[in-house]
Amino acid sequence: MSAPENIGEPKFKVEEVDSVAPPPRARVEDAEAPADKLGRKRDYLAGFLEEKPVAADPTAPGGDLYEAVIAALKDIFDPEIPVNIYDLGLIYGVEVDEDCGVMVSMTLTTPHCPVAESMPGEVELRVSAVPGVRDAEVHLVWDPPWDPGKMSDEARLELGML
Repeated sequence: MSAPENIGEPKFKVEEVDSVAPPPRARVEDAEAPADKLGRKRDYLAGFLEEKPVAADPTAPGGDLYEAVIAALKDIFDPEIPVNIYDLGLIYGVEVDEDCGVMVSMTLTTPHCPVAESMPGEVELRVSAVPGVRDAEVHLVWDPPWDPGKMSDEARLELGML
């Protein structure tokens, strides 16, 4: 076995430098004049202030119609629990289509709930009564099953669970 030939030779070349040119110093003459700076800021603010907010889609979350539907759902209370069905976590989804039709997916606390027959009908009536809603449809689902973890913090506070 033979020894490598480059033992003792450095792997990197080192360049020695006596001095480095200092970076240029800032001078007062190079600074922007206060009037120029103020003018530039005004241009920026003028564009910012002239920008109009993008109109929210009324059928999307945050839109007027969608939020009105959510408000209507928050007016419906579970007869056994003093909390509205939205904060109770019984509403799994709200979809508003471009024709202003609303589809609500919801569940109940148990399949044997005393209002199992009347609650979906009440939800459909209340949502269809929202101004601007063409029609409402309610889908009652059991999967995933409801559990107390679906409640909002407000509902937990109301029920003394926080």
